[in-house]
Amino acid sequence: MTGRAATGYDVLVLGEVLVEIHAGTALREAADGTAARLSYSGDALNAAAAAAAAGARTALLAVVGDDELSVPLLRRAAELGVDVSHVRRAPRPNGAYLLSADPDGDRAFVYWRTRSAGSTLAPRHIASWAALLNRCGALVTSGITGALSPSSRAAVLAAARLVHRAGGHVTYDPNFRPRLTGRAEARDLLARIAPLTALLKTSCPADAQALLDTADPRTAATRLRALGARTVAVTAGAGRLLLDDGTRAVHHPVPVNSAPVDATGAGDCFAGTATARLVLGDTLEDAVAHGIAAASLSVSGRGGTGRIPAFTETAALAAAHRGTAAEGAAPPPRAEAAPPVPDR
Repeated sequence: MTGRAATGYDVLVLGEVLVEIHAGTALREAADGTAARLSYSGDALNAAAAAAAAGARTALLAVVGDDELSVPLLRRAAELGVDVSHVRRAPRPNGAYLLSADPDGDRAFVYWRTRSAGSTLAPRHIASWAALLNRCGALVTSGITGALSPSSRAAVLAAARLVHRAGGHVTYDPNFRPRLTGRAEARDLLARIAPLTALLKTSCPADAQALLDTADPRTAATRLRALGARTVAVTAGAGRLLLDDGTRAVHHPVPVNSAPVDATGAGDCFAGTATARLVLGDTLEDAVAHGIAAASLSVSGRGGTGRIPAFTETAALAAAHRGTAAEGAAPPPRAEAAPPVPDR
C-alpha cells in the first residue's frame, strides 16, 4: 500500500464530527450550575487525529453545519494534523453530545444528531470524493456513521465499495449505538460491509452480544471472519485484545496506564493508529501493537481528542511490551489500573 499512498492520502476517514460537552458529574446527577467542558470529537475525528499522529497523511470526509461552532470545530481538526479541505457544508446545525465518563469506561451519552449536518452525508458526496477514495491507502468508517440516516448508510457502503474495488484497505468498527439504530439495521450493515474490510474492529461483549449473539471474543472473531472480514480485532474488556487473521488468534495485553482519566475514544484511537501504520508499511502485528499502545495512552486525556499521543511515545510503549502476546494463551487477569480499549 505504500505505493498507493504516494499518489493520494494514506488514510481517509468518513464520518461525523461532533461538538462534545463533557459534564463534570454523572448525567443523572447534573443540576443547575453543573460545570461542563466544550471540546470536539466524534469517532471520525478521533480516528483521523490518531492516524495523523501515527504519521499518515490523513483527510476527513464529512459534512459540517453552518452554525458558529463550525469554525472552531474545523480549526481543532486542523490542529490535530487532519486535512479538512474536502469537508462539505450543509445548512444544518452540527451534531453534539453530552457525556459523563470515568477511567473504567462506564459512560453515559445524550445525543443531539437528528437532522444534523453530518446526517445529510449521502452517495452524492461519495461521488464527489471518488477520485480521493480511488487513490487512498485506506478508508476508516463506522456503524455510527451508517446509523445517522438512510443516506449516510448508503454513503458508507458506497465509499467502502469504491476503496475495496480500487485495492485499498477498509477498516470498519460497528460501534453499535442503540440510541441511533436498531439491532437488525446494524446487523444488516455489518453483513454488507464485512466482506469489504481488511480490518474489522469490534468490542466484546457490547457489540458482539448485540450483533453476533455471543459474549465470547473467539466466537465473535470467527463469526466476523465468516461474514468475510479478512482480519478481526476484538477488544475484550480491560487489558486485552484478540487478533484473528485467519491463521491464528492471539491475545494482546493492553499496557497499563498509570494515570487514566477517560476511556472515551480509545477504540477509535486504536483503529486510526493501526490503519495508519498498516498503510505506512508495518506488519499486522506491529500495527496492532502500535494501535493498542496509542489507545492506552489516549485514556490520560478527557474527551475523544483530549490526548492523542505522538508516535514516538506510542512506538516506545509498544516496543516495551513487544513479545507479550501469546497464541492460545488464557486472557490475563484484570488489572485495576489497566483501562479498556472501548468504542466511543
